[in-house]
Amino acid sequence: MDEEYDVIVLGTGLTECILSGIMSVNGKKVLHMDRNPYYGGESSSITPLEELYKRFGLPDSPPDSMGRGRDWNVDLIPKFLMANGQPPILSVTKKKKTGQLVKMLLYTEVTRYLDFKVVEGSFVYKGGKIYKVPSTETEALASNLMGMFEKRRFRKFLVFVANFDENDPKTFEGVDPKVTTMRDVYKKFDLGQDVIDFTGHALALYRTDDYLDVPCLETINRIKLYSESLARYGKSPYLYPLYGLGELPQGFARLSAIYGGTYMLNKPVEEIVMEDGHVVGVKSEGEVARCKQLICDPSYIQDRVRKAGQVIRVICILSHPIKNTNDANSCQIIIPQNQVNRKSDIYVCMISYAHNVAAQGKYIAIVSTTVETSEPEAEIEPALELLEPIDQKFVSLSDLYEPTDDGTESQIFASSAYDATTHFETTCNDIKDIYKRMTGSDFDFENMKRKQNDVFGEDEQ
Repeated sequence: MDEEYDVIVLGTGLTECILSGIMSVNGKKVLHMDRNPYYGGESSSITPLEELYKRFGLPDSPPDSMGRGRDWNVDLIPKFLMANGQPPILSVTKKKKTGQLVKMLLYTEVTRYLDFKVVEGSFVYKGGKIYKVPSTETEALASNLMGMFEKRRFRKFLVFVANFDENDPKTFEGVDPKVTTMRDVYKKFDLGQDVIDFTGHALALYRTDDYLDVPCLETINRIKLYSESLARYGKSPYLYPLYGLGELPQGFARLSAIYGGTYMLNKPVEEIVMEDGHVVGVKSEGEVARCKQLICDPSYIQDRVRKAGQVIRVICILSHPIKNTNDANSCQIIIPQNQVNRKSDIYVCMISYAHNVAAQGKYIAIVSTTVETSEPEAEIEPALELLEPIDQKFVSLSDLYEPTDDGTESQIFASSAYDATTHFETTCNDIKDIYKRMTGSDFDFENMKRKQNDVFGEDEQ
């Protein structure tokens, strides 16, 4: 271990593994360590089921009705991938907008190690009930979310978004994408509050309503991405890997190894070695590995992060699909903040035996939200009511930590904790932000692809 590396990475959460893979592909000499004996850190998948019971301190073993323990693979932090462009089902074209994690999977070829399944439905909560999210003109006209006249106005809005091209002013219809706020766009189409709620939170996937008063370009592009992703499959715009999200960090770990990265699990970190205010190495078991830059999750540098909030997550084991989802084997439900008098949305992510993460006939639904009161479990009651009856619940509260500095002086780059959302777009923003601070330039997907071609050859791509 007494060697010099360009980058040392501590922790094998998804953020750290993606950055490790990217740095390795970029020709950096990388050492990747984790104090745990398993991949994934806080975002690991737990198997067998007995291990999940033990992790949450439940006194009993799982009942026989839960099936074989080894048939379970339960994500601690569940998220879906925005689908558009995702292999192995389809190939990406430059003109199509693509979910950010999908782009990273595509351009790093990590998909060679993974198989995906389409999530069967995306739903939104209104007035105590759930409805399928309408994101096409046809679905808008058929939706029970809106009255007849609202449907027509929403359909006109979707036609406007579908035709919108930021490089063609003829498609703007009087909207200046860099000046007009989204609030004004909604006014232009005379859309009501319920429609604004599901458009902003279930289509554009914003967590708060702050987006309403900034220029509308990003929101329009987010809705286009959702609609184009949905058009690929017709059920939802989301994908989920077979055998759970724990497969993702392992895929990037394999990628890093192909490019010469060194991995060490079960490796305690005794000290981060500093000289003149910047990192020079990591001490483990009496040895020091030297480095120029360090990437880590917040747990490795408690003195350089601050608490920014809390997330409550409740893993629920069910013996039935969620009501009013057309018996879907998987789905997402978003409860917009305004529907339950909150400042932040509540999310439900449901997967099942169809994804090789549960015993036959069993379902796993995970509820999550940002904590706003001193009674977090009461905050998610509207979501839990949608899931009844629940066979078993596992409740966790996680502190949200964020770095206190940007790392440009210390060369220590800490990731942010995983938020309550059920998609990876915020995680990918963190990855791109860390990459830019480390290298001084934006992450270039095309350049990454060229580097892959140099190693594997065009034919193997």
